[in-house]
Amino acid sequence: MSAEPLGVEELIGCLRQRWRATYDLQLVVRRQRLYLQVMWAYLEQQSFPMDEIAYREHLAEVLDVVNRLGLAAEVRHWINTTRDKPRLGKALSLQLQAEGPAAQNLLREFLV
Repeated sequence: MSAEPLGVEELIGCLRQRWRATYDLQLVVRRQRLYLQVMWAYLEQQSFPMDEIAYREHLAEVLDVVNRLGLAAEVRHWINTTRDKPRLGKALSLQLQAEGPAAQNLLREFLV
């Protein structure tokens, strides 16, 4: 698995190749844990609340956290191998488990 940071273009390519849609991604805190969620809404929907520029900026913010936690390879692998698909009312969730003191400190920022 590549240890390279995950970029917006690569992520969009992964989403389109995997599910033929550019789904929204969100960072969610639950019970003192941080999750990356692939939501059921996607850019190609007329009702999607962001235009493409805002969507790309949003993905960049999410990926900044993923990359700073050192979890790009884990996220890349999960998106490419999960058996599930986002469906209306059901997001896909990956718990982001950081290792090392720097990653743990960054993770604590979200759990405050």
